[in-house]
Amino acid sequence: MTDEPLTGETDAGADRAGTARERLGGRAIVFVGLMGAGKTAIGRRLAQMLDLPFVDSDHEIEAVSRMTVPELFERYGEPEFRALEQRVIGRLLREGPRVVSTGGGAFMNAQTREAVAEHGVSIWLKAGLDLLMDRVSKNQNRPLLKAPIPRGVMERLMAERYPVYALADITVETRDATREIIAEETFRSLSDHLERRARERAEP
Repeated sequence: MTDEPLTGETDAGADRAGTARERLGGRAIVFVGLMGAGKTAIGRRLAQMLDLPFVDSDHEIEAVSRMTVPELFERYGEPEFRALEQRVIGRLLREGPRVVSTGGGAFMNAQTREAVAEHGVSIWLKAGLDLLMDRVSKNQNRPLLKAPIPRGVMERLMAERYPVYALADITVETRDATREIIAEETFRSLSDHLERRARERAEP
């Protein structure tokens, strides 16, 4: 894929990005959603558009633990992994404005949701089952999908998690489109959200 000019590289785009950063203040932008939704790809693109740092929380967890996510799951189990995940995301949120991509189960933790609500703006990348399965089938590094019927696991995760993901500040319907298109739609949704919040704060 060729690198097309980013929205932030045009004068108008730079103005939009500057306005969004100003309204964002010290908060982080936090992507939530299931594995395969595109949180990392879209998060990186949005970070470029806004000229903000990008951090993948799973990569940060691997860096601090010096173990891969599958190794952490296997050695310590999911509860211990989630506790570490909560601590790492909490630290990232306190480090100032940035774009953070989180693991699929992170937003299910009530304490993490509270921290995101206090220090960030949450964006749910919502995707359909077929798209998710097409994407994750290309990546074997998914501990929760190591099951005889991965599609059934994904369906269960969607049933459990989608009502919680829906608590996010912004929902972006993703699909089989280029990351540039989805990132631009995400940028517009974020800008609209920040503008509404700014108007609400300005009202007497």
